[in-house]
Amino acid sequence: MSREISRKKTSQRKYDSSGRQAQALESHAQIIKAARELFIESGYSGVSIEAIARKAKTSPETIYSVFRNKRTILSRAMDLASGMDGSPIPIMLRTYIQEVTLERDQQKQIQMFASRMQIFFSHIAPVVEVVRAASKTEPEIKKILKKYLDDRYQGMGFFIDCLLANGPLRSGLSKLTAVETIWALASAEIYNLLVGDRGWSGEEYELWLSDTLIRLLLS
Repeated sequence: MSREISRKKTSQRKYDSSGRQAQALESHAQIIKAARELFIESGYSGVSIEAIARKAKTSPETIYSVFRNKRTILSRAMDLASGMDGSPIPIMLRTYIQEVTLERDQQKQIQMFASRMQIFFSHIAPVVEVVRAASKTEPEIKKILKKYLDDRYQGMGFFIDCLLANGPLRSGLSKLTAVETIWALASAEIYNLLVGDRGWSGEEYELWLSDTLIRLLLS
């Protein structure tokens, strides 16, 4: 009897612990979501911890205890938009990336890549704009921007390697120039200009990126 009671208590403690953890994660997500919306609307410097707390329906003290400062919240918003969402599967190994790497037709690879980039930038481009503006006056945020740009450059190199596995690049085009070309064109900055400023649809951006990269990278 005593063993049964003990097992029930242990089970209850595990349930309570997992329940509290789930609530905490949900609360953290609400804070990041609220901050993201405010950052995009008012810019990094135009948003206070108190404003984030009001929108997230929590207290400033809770935000300070979890994130310590506004910069950490912006960094987490970037991580989530980049796909660093706590998944145990690295972003380069997720199904939609594997599909691109397994494709053997170079033009189809680029078309698939453009489709994935359109989805990716629809999430992260507004946050990148906030980070880039804030990086001009905030050295620590400049580090966040640099890490994002460096990581994206590595990702573009990975994609060019996938293309090269299926055939050569355009005659006279070096791998380095190919990586730098795709890094520049498949960027949040260009996405913001075309979709945000010029009013292109996501589909129009995807088709433009695909057609442009095929002409610039392949024979």
